[in-house]
Amino acid sequence: MMTQTLQTISDRALPQIEEALVRFSDLGPDCPKRLKEAMRYSLLAPGKRLRPMLALLATEACGGEIEPALPAACAVEMIHAYSLIHDDLPAMDDDDLRRGRPACHKAFDEATAILAGDALLTLAFETVAKYTQPPPAAAACCAALAEAAGACQLVGGQADDMEGERGEGRGEIETAEGGIRKGEGGRKKAESESSTHHSSFIIHHSAAHDLLASIHRRKTGAMIRVSLHLGGLVAGATQPQLESLGRYGDNIGLAFQVIDDLLDVRSKPEIMGKRTGKDARRGKLTFPGLIGIDQSTRYAAQLVQDACESLAPFGPRAAGLEVLARYVLERNR
Repeated sequence: MMTQTLQTISDRALPQIEEALVRFSDLGPDCPKRLKEAMRYSLLAPGKRLRPMLALLATEACGGEIEPALPAACAVEMIHAYSLIHDDLPAMDDDDLRRGRPACHKAFDEATAILAGDALLTLAFETVAKYTQPPPAAAACCAALAEAAGACQLVGGQADDMEGERGEGRGEIETAEGGIRKGEGGRKKAESESSTHHSSFIIHHSAAHDLLASIHRRKTGAMIRVSLHLGGLVAGATQPQLESLGRYGDNIGLAFQVIDDLLDVRSKPEIMGKRTGKDARRGKLTFPGLIGIDQSTRYAAQLVQDACESLAPFGPRAAGLEVLARYVLERNR
């Protein structure tokens, strides 16, 4: 078997993903032209396609073929694109750039961007329901996707993230730099007196760490987990296989956001394709701010190692998932 690399995986999977995204977003004449342009502007913008690739690689790990998993893979990317459109709005994270280009609300206008996000969200479910076979798999995929994108996961994580940015919902938090972040009125200090082991190293344990991990497991991790879950469902995965994919997804999803926090500190806008340093400017709670850059780097590495260990039951079929896990740790944008 040829050794897989990120390049060989991308060369094999990306053309199929891109073609399917173009096909599924080619809406009929009843869709207003400007709305369709805004939808495709965001959906088809150059990107890593991490989530759809995870779906396809999960299918292969469970013994399935790529082609039947493409509708589910594209549906996850549609929801990801919708979430980025809404994330960038002035009322949310207020970003002017996305993937090196003007954000959707800057390229079009705020109202069109909101509608484009709404339309991509619903198109995701239409795509899964119409094109996933057999029908029981389509129904299971729709249910899992709705839960992951809903109020207790993706949307809930975003809501908590915004509350945290306003200083609500958490106590005064002692940061890695020894400063204090203000928060929930009645509590003087987060539970920062104790430490606990996470696998092979010690991390600072506090209410703030628990809150931050919870936000990221929902805001970022939910869509990564469900990508893997959908790939497994399409392949007819067993319950133990789905659970192994879930453990992998939990760890990769959190590692992805820890690295994202680090890149916001260490990278540059021309590399990232969006503004950097904005988390610190807005006083946002992040892993580097809470436990420091070095500890955050070690934490991400441990999460990736734990993710790779969860793939053991799949044997060589999961080689692609392991490659993507290493990429999450090594990425620079």
